[in-house]
Amino acid sequence: MAEWRARWYLRLRGFRILSSRYITGRHTGRAEIDIIARRGRLIVFVEVKRRPNITDGFYAITGPQAIRLRRSAETYLTKIGWTGDARFDAIIICNDGIHWIRGAL
Repeated sequence: MAEWRARWYLRLRGFRILSSRYITGRHTGRAEIDIIARRGRLIVFVEVKRRPNITDGFYAITGPQAIRLRRSAETYLTKIGWTGDARFDAIIICNDGIHWIRGAL
C-alpha cells in the first residue's frame, strides 16, 4: 500500500512511472528498487519506507542497502543508455503524511 501511495504522489507531481520493484541480478547481491520514475530529462530512483515517523524511515535505509540500490540503479541506467540526470530519493510514509527526501542516497 505504501508503494502505491508513493507512485500516486509522484504522478501528481508530473512523473511517469517507468518501473516498480525493479530487480537486477537476483541472488547476486543486487537490490530491489521500489520505484523508477521520469520527468523530462530526470530519472529518479525511489526507496519507499512506511514507518511511524520520518526519522525511523530515513534510518531504515542502511549503508549496505544503499550500496546495493546504487549498483542496481547504475545497471538500469547502463541498460537503457540514459544520458540525462538521475538521482536517488526516498519517500517516507508516516503517521503525519508523506515525506519526499530528494537526493537521499
